[in-house]
Amino acid sequence: MPNRADPLCLCEFILSRVTSSNITLPVQLSDVRAAALRILPWVHRTPLLPSRSLSERIGVEIRLKCENLQRAGSFKIRGAMNALLQIPESERHRGVVAFSSGNHAQGVALAANLLGIPATIVMPENSIQSKVEATKAYGATVVTAGVTSATRDTVARELAQKSGASIVPPFDDERIIAGAGTIGLEIVEEWPEVTTIVTPLGGGGLLSGTAVAATSLNADVDVYGVEPAAGNDGEQSFHAGHIVSIEPPQTIADGARTLAIGKRNFEIIRERVRNVVSVDDAILLDVTKWSMYRTKLVIEPTGALGLAALIAGKIKPRGATAVVISGGNLDFSLLCR
Repeated sequence: MPNRADPLCLCEFILSRVTSSNITLPVQLSDVRAAALRILPWVHRTPLLPSRSLSERIGVEIRLKCENLQRAGSFKIRGAMNALLQIPESERHRGVVAFSSGNHAQGVALAANLLGIPATIVMPENSIQSKVEATKAYGATVVTAGVTSATRDTVARELAQKSGASIVPPFDDERIIAGAGTIGLEIVEEWPEVTTIVTPLGGGGLLSGTAVAATSLNADVDVYGVEPAAGNDGEQSFHAGHIVSIEPPQTIADGARTLAIGKRNFEIIRERVRNVVSVDDAILLDVTKWSMYRTKLVIEPTGALGLAALIAGKIKPRGATAVVISGGNLDFSLLCR
């Protein structure tokens, strides 16, 4: 990280950001702006809430981008709705197929329900039961038998091939990235003074979308991604300079149990993200409980990853910081552990 007290070093850093903006990325600011207009009637513009207790604890002003208050309980409906709205009307009767451990499943299921599109969601057998039930409640057909984190993609594509349905991937897709990027757009437009944005990292849709939007609007914004230590494929990939795959991780952050970051996502992350860090599950669980008690918000462990990294000192923000609370679909039995 550059020395912010050194004007020359800071200028070089900003220049590097401007130069990298000339690189053709899979998703551009124009794509995010188009997504924002497209999904506007269907999703919430979630609040950016200040937290005095967190600000005092971290030492800089902290505001929470509350995607736990989004429709279907997470940011995922942004990308899902952006993707579904781009399916031609003549093809929508064939339906859509998605694969997910939970929040993308619910986002696609709700978006499909709102648009009158049949949806089939492939979910691993070890998915949180409350997320499975919520997905069904939105009207989707859920397939779990014999499905694992490693096979869900294959199973979904086989089903789509048989039925002619459209595949809606959870993260490695331009439409999904652009939809998620509307979060970064909203943060910077609402709070121009923001210097740092911290988001959870699973497959990379949220981080890459937020990064491309935020840094396109202000090249001096630092964007960080945070993963669970047990599933830190993104952290490894970021520092290795290439995508690293891992075995199915065992972590309470079920939204970050991905085996590898998406190709499109990684292209953006390596150009626009300041750093990727990870936190242990023990710290994550403590912070999930503490942050709920202090903010009075329902936050799932994946949604608390950014807060955990800040509280654990893994990220040292230089000023006003927005933390994306990616979801609130909590398995409440977790709080008893």
